[in-house]
Amino acid sequence: MNDPHPDRRSFLAWLWAGLGLVAVAQFAWIALSFLRPRRRPEDAGSLVVCGPVADFAPGSVTAFPAGRFHLVRLADGGFLALHRECTHLGCTVPWSAAEQRFVCPCHASTFAITGEVLGPPATRPLDLLEVRIENGIVKVDAGHRRRRTAYRPDQAVRA
Repeated sequence: MNDPHPDRRSFLAWLWAGLGLVAVAQFAWIALSFLRPRRRPEDAGSLVVCGPVADFAPGSVTAFPAGRFHLVRLADGGFLALHRECTHLGCTVPWSAAEQRFVCPCHASTFAITGEVLGPPATRPLDLLEVRIENGIVKVDAGHRRRRTAYRPDQAVRA
């Protein structure tokens, strides 16, 4: 018997089946979003134009949130671009002008202006980003981090 007017019970069965499919689809979407790697700004390999060399005083640290780095102008005039993630557990490490060092707010690791570890638990210096000086303009390649075990003077780029 094929009734063109379904009863309430079969209508509700179809409704619950449809809602169940929607719930399964939403769960699958959330699970796939969770498993897919997060895209970060530095993954794009973007070149950040920081500005003229003269804009950065010797001994200064300038944060570039979009590129996720700090541009350091050393006392001798050299430039370093330090990634802002702590090498211990990846917390964002701000520059403390009062203490003249980078201080991790999560586990109290401290880093010198060159990125070297001054206090544990971090065991290696902050990662470097490539600095270029072209026609007196400082540029940083925010897409390629370089791990290092120590600071060497040849890591600083000079104008």
